Amino acid sequence: MERPSKEEYAEYYHRYIELVPTKKILELFNDQIDEMRSLLEIFSEEKSLYRYSPEKWSVKEVVGHINEAERIFSYRALRFARNDKKDLPGYDHDEYIRQSNYDNIKLADLADEFCALRKSNILLFKNFSEEMQLRKGTANNNTITVRALAYVMAGHVNHHLNVLKEKYAK
Repeated sequence: MERPSKEEYAEYYHRYIELVPTKKILELFNDQIDEMRSLLEIFSEEKSLYRYSPEKWSVKEVVGHINEAERIFSYRALRFARNDKKDLPGYDHDEYIRQSNYDNIKLADLADEFCALRKSNILLFKNFSEEMQLRKGTANNNTITVRALAYVMAGHVNHHLNVLKEKYAK
């Protein structure tokens, strides 16, 4: 799956796509499973409740957010790959976290959830034809292609892995 051109996504998503190295995207998806698991192993249950500032999410909430975004982006990709032309709504990630109970879920379970989602999405994107990868749809008032969504997903995970390393793992 080739890297998307800037015409395939809204400017907002460029911050994620630029975090994706020049590597085959499905290989990166797979590598991120190992990277996520390795990083989360350093956090005890107690440390996984850490917030580097009172208004910031805990480690568990960051991982929960990653999992929610993984689901939402892959749902969008499936709809657009199937040539569904209905506009999809956005979502308020802060409100989703406020309405969650991630701090009461074991960090290992959240890590397992990410791995399962990502393995499922590897198969999903692997089986999209080139034509499907180039199909577009609109979500949150932004047009995006299926392949751009794959890169957004990878970049989104890289973004949050970096935050976890820089702000939480110290």
